[in-house]
Amino acid sequence: MARLLGVEIPNEKKVVFALRYLYGIGPAAARIITEATQVNPDKRVKELTEEELGKMAAFIQQNFKIEGDLRKEVAENIKRLLDIKCYRGERHRRSLPVRGQRTRSNARTRKGPRKTVGVIRDKTARKALKARSETKE
Repeated sequence: MARLLGVEIPNEKKVVFALRYLYGIGPAAARIITEATQVNPDKRVKELTEEELGKMAAFIQQNFKIEGDLRKEVAENIKRLLDIKCYRGERHRRSLPVRGQRTRSNARTRKGPRKTVGVIRDKTARKALKARSETKE
């Protein structure tokens, strides 16, 4: 595996797809990078020369915010929203969808697995739950 700016990128993939392994670089940015550095996007990573890798690394550092710096900026933005207690910040705090999605039937990724509330009909499960609640008190 080749290393580009501290990240291992897979040798067998084409350059345009391998660049996406860097946090902060998506399809459009990968295309821009290959065009600017004049690297053939259909070339495999293992076929790249050290010169081409260096040219891409230099271009990325000059024009993009990636990896640690970008993660830090995103975390700071979320922290700012939490601090000013705006609507989006409250949604982050409660682990609910931030961008207006519905939560009545979906949002399981954000909310986590369902927590069943109600009657437990199975007697063995009821006894186990009762014993657990008694040990806590």
